[in-house]
Amino acid sequence: MNTPSHAILNLVVFSQQMRDRASHAIFIGAILPDVPIFVFYVLMKFVYRLPSHQIWSEVYYQPFWQAIISTFHSIPLALIGVIFAHVLNWKVIEVGFISMVLHSLLDLPVHNNDAHRHFFPFSDYRFISPISYWDRKHYGGIVAFVEISLVLMASIYLFPTMRSPFSKGLLLAVNIFYWGAYFRFYLIKKIFNLL
Repeated sequence: MNTPSHAILNLVVFSQQMRDRASHAIFIGAILPDVPIFVFYVLMKFVYRLPSHQIWSEVYYQPFWQAIISTFHSIPLALIGVIFAHVLNWKVIEVGFISMVLHSLLDLPVHNNDAHRHFFPFSDYRFISPISYWDRKHYGGIVAFVEISLVLMASIYLFPTMRSPFSKGLLLAVNIFYWGAYFRFYLIKKIFNLL
């Protein structure tokens, strides 16, 4: 699932009261699992100047990077964080860890050949889903449509509750970008393939 989708969908899961008290923790928890992937990509693309194909087909799967990415996507480690924060009565941090768990649960069913080890370090098991949020060979066009539709519905629900114009603008920007990208990558290519 795309990182902005995690942030928007995770915000919807929590009550308005929790969003008012801990929206930053929800947001950070929703995107934190993907931060190592962004750091990895920037480092490989702009520091080491590797081509994108090599980055995603070779370097991404090296044990060092997989261990870091798996740590941030680990459901058991995030649950340990939830328990630790709960015991210490750190409510905002607890919400952040819950948001991390939600991120991984949303990723679980939509990753095929790029599946994460969601039970790391206790298991190296990867759930290889038959569907993918991006790969056309695994229904990527359908899954992407479902994802951006859910994000649109969540955004419509969240929009009136957002207090700052910046937050409202971000919601609009994400949706415009998603629908534009979907049209470009799935519909236009399909139309040209039919011609």
